[in-house]
Amino acid sequence: MAMLKMQRVYVYALLKYCKDILEALQRRGVVEIENLNIEDSVFFKDDTSAYQAQYQRMASTAIEANEILSRYAKRKKGLLSSFKGRKQLSREEYDKLVDETPDILRIAYDIISCQKNIDTNEAEKVKYQTQLDIIQPWLSLDVPMNFTGTATTRAFIGKFPGDKTTTEIVTELAEIIPEVEDVEIEMISHDSNQTCVFILTSRTNADAVSDALRRIGFEYPSYISPVIPKQREKEINKHLSNRDGRILENENVIKSYAKYAEKLDFLEDYYVMKTERYAAYDDIATSRNTFVLSGYIPEPDAEGLKEYLETTFDAEVEFEAATNDDAPVKLKNNKFAEPAESVLATYSYPDHHEADPTSIMAIFYYIFFGMMFSDAGYGLVMAIACAVCLLKFKGMEPGLRRSMKMFFWCGVSTTFWGLLFGSFFGDAVSVISNTFFHTAPPNIPGLVTPIWFNPVDDPMQMLMFSFLLGIIHLFTGLAILGYNYIRYKKDYLAVIYDVISWYLLVGGGILALLTMDMMENIAGFTLPPIFGTVGGIMAAIGAVIILFFAGRESKNPIIRLAKGAYGLYGTTGYLSDILSYSRLLALGLATGVIATVFNKIGSMMGDSIIGIIGFILIFIIGHGVNIGINALGAYVHTNRLQFVEFFGKFYTGGGKEFKPFKINTKHYTVKEEN
Repeated sequence: MAMLKMQRVYVYALLKYCKDILEALQRRGVVEIENLNIEDSVFFKDDTSAYQAQYQRMASTAIEANEILSRYAKRKKGLLSSFKGRKQLSREEYDKLVDETPDILRIAYDIISCQKNIDTNEAEKVKYQTQLDIIQPWLSLDVPMNFTGTATTRAFIGKFPGDKTTTEIVTELAEIIPEVEDVEIEMISHDSNQTCVFILTSRTNADAVSDALRRIGFEYPSYISPVIPKQREKEINKHLSNRDGRILENENVIKSYAKYAEKLDFLEDYYVMKTERYAAYDDIATSRNTFVLSGYIPEPDAEGLKEYLETTFDAEVEFEAATNDDAPVKLKNNKFAEPAESVLATYSYPDHHEADPTSIMAIFYYIFFGMMFSDAGYGLVMAIACAVCLLKFKGMEPGLRRSMKMFFWCGVSTTFWGLLFGSFFGDAVSVISNTFFHTAPPNIPGLVTPIWFNPVDDPMQMLMFSFLLGIIHLFTGLAILGYNYIRYKKDYLAVIYDVISWYLLVGGGILALLTMDMMENIAGFTLPPIFGTVGGIMAAIGAVIILFFAGRESKNPIIRLAKGAYGLYGTTGYLSDILSYSRLLALGLATGVIATVFNKIGSMMGDSIIGIIGFILIFIIGHGVNIGINALGAYVHTNRLQFVEFFGKFYTGGGKEFKPFKINTKHYTVKEEN
């Protein structure tokens, strides 16, 4: 439950070391650089937008080349490859790859050039294939398709829509130009879509025949071969063969570069790093010979950075306490609570006037998730799967590793609650024992019988326990609010007005409620009447404090009382918040009941071979689906209880996340040598 102290850092060094210092800061990733504006005639800002654009283009070139390469040389990726994270490079490996970047960039350009050649030849193939398709019906024609006749004749080479006979064409022409008789028609080919013909007539009748042909649907081919179609077919096939050869040649060149795929990955990362490094230039101030850099650094990292920069680059490094509210926030929690930081970050980081609630939130988070998932078998599956991934993939990305750790603890909690409630893959042990061994299941606490109680058999007890946890959760939020008043604002009276008053009102109301007769049926017990009297007095005192002091910022007494009355209306909010914790019962029951249903369905085929196989299949598929659905439900509703009910009582948020200048790459990370 802590936020690291931030310090402002100022770095002064010779300009010739600027690039190396920025690279060192980027590798270490401990400084958030801020935009330094110095109004001075000595210092100025460099415009690096051209360099950034240039390196971004190079990074894009590497990405494009790798995408092309992946089409022709598939890279093997395991089922769990996304858990491996980025490959870590030593400083020596990094420097060696940097020296190779010009050669790798040329390879990237060559891959892109080969792909452009392939695309060009593919386009040419489409063009030639279109021509080939067009002349196929004309292969029996023994003159070029652009033949128009002789000195005394006129030729028409074209087609009619649909399937026509020579007689039909002659008849249609005769109806339009009965006076013309010297028309010869040769059928070249025909099918249901078109009829290809060669028509010959005298020059004197050419215009009349042309007009008549147009009127009965005659049209010229979209492609007219300048040579005899049979000869053009040979030419086109030769062109297609040549294009195929060129495509194959370029594909082989691309495939030959498959061994450079990982180096192309590095090329992308390298130019991304250079782009971001030049972007950082925009935030520093330079003179002719020096530069100044400022930012924020966590206190534990300060002295190490100072020693490194002063020793290596003869720089001057100064620190001062970061007291402004704009300073970024970096959280520091123990191994149990640290995974829950990702949940807090989803909502908002704390500002500098409130405590980091991660440690306390983590306890409730794991408890609530476990109660909602509430099956020991499911919890073991989740915990073991997360543990195996954490142990196997040491290079897992930090964000994913935090999530895995969080779900590991959620799995442990689920196992604990599942044993208390007697749910192990539902009632799988009992069903298997009864169905396949025809014996009563062994009395194993946690696996067959609950260690505590079964929520399905006693839902009211589970409901009351859920409400109890909810009240503790809400009251803990109020306690943190009081801590914030004392620790950060030094407002001790506010603790009475905004914290103790609600303890009295809500706590007193609960005590009074527990003395009522109806609680005997609901909770199974009632408190003696004296607790009702004490609770009523507590609630009255709390209500009076809220009425008179909830609107204390207003000087007008009427407005103040009105705000106080509105504050009292918040009691209904507490009631609805407490009722919200009934979801612990609802989701817990859903998990157990659905698991039991799948076991029942699986056992319906009896103890035959088919029944055993059917049970195994239904068991795996059914419980797999149940794990996925209810794990998601537990995650969503646990987050809701934290964000709405818990944070709503004390948490302001609005802090700015610490975002250091670091290596933001996809494929590689560089190990900083100490």
